[in-house]
Amino acid sequence: MAKHERGARPAPQILTREVFARALAELCARDEDLGEVVARLGPPPMWEREPGFPTLVHIILEQQVSLASARAAFGRLVAAAAPLTPPKFLTFDDPALRGFGFSRQKIAYVRELARAIVAGDFDPRSLEHMPDEEARAALMRLKGVGSWTADVYLLMALRRPDVFPAGDLGLLAAAASLKRLPARPTPDELNSLADGWRPWRAVAARILWQHYLNGAAHA
Repeated sequence: MAKHERGARPAPQILTREVFARALAELCARDEDLGEVVARLGPPPMWEREPGFPTLVHIILEQQVSLASARAAFGRLVAAAAPLTPPKFLTFDDPALRGFGFSRQKIAYVRELARAIVAGDFDPRSLEHMPDEEARAALMRLKGVGSWTADVYLLMALRRPDVFPAGDLGLLAAAASLKRLPARPTPDELNSLADGWRPWRAVAARILWQHYLNGAAHA
């Protein structure tokens, strides 16, 4: 292994296909419930997204709405922007953005994000070199970016292996079903449960989403 220069930080680990396969095998051996999901449904998708402004916009649109409606609004925006960049986003007025499917609140959030990037106050590329907690904190300094948005970006766009969005409704429902709990856990309770899946909590999240999306956890 090459030595890092004095004072340099090691690059954060990311999920490659090889690491993902190894993590799946380890989790399935460690947790029979996760193993049962993978045996029944196959390995979950990686659910990768390209790092950068468009993906942050898409995740903000997904806050507290269905994935389908967020995807539709994002698709209309991308078709009109071509390509979607912060300066291009700032050319759209409120009526145009509402026509794409943005709420008033999300118009404000994405404008703040676009302005921060244009002004040089925030650079999504800088997150790629930060440890998880530092990157999470940098994202959460942005207006409208809470823990769920930050965690989903780290998990999907930056492919960090041990990020876990414990407030995600799909994960909460899937965990209740998979672990045969009497009620949905709170996010804190789910975080405690997920401690047993370290250092691959992001991989466990993908297994839980696979379980949820296949209808086993909607009761």
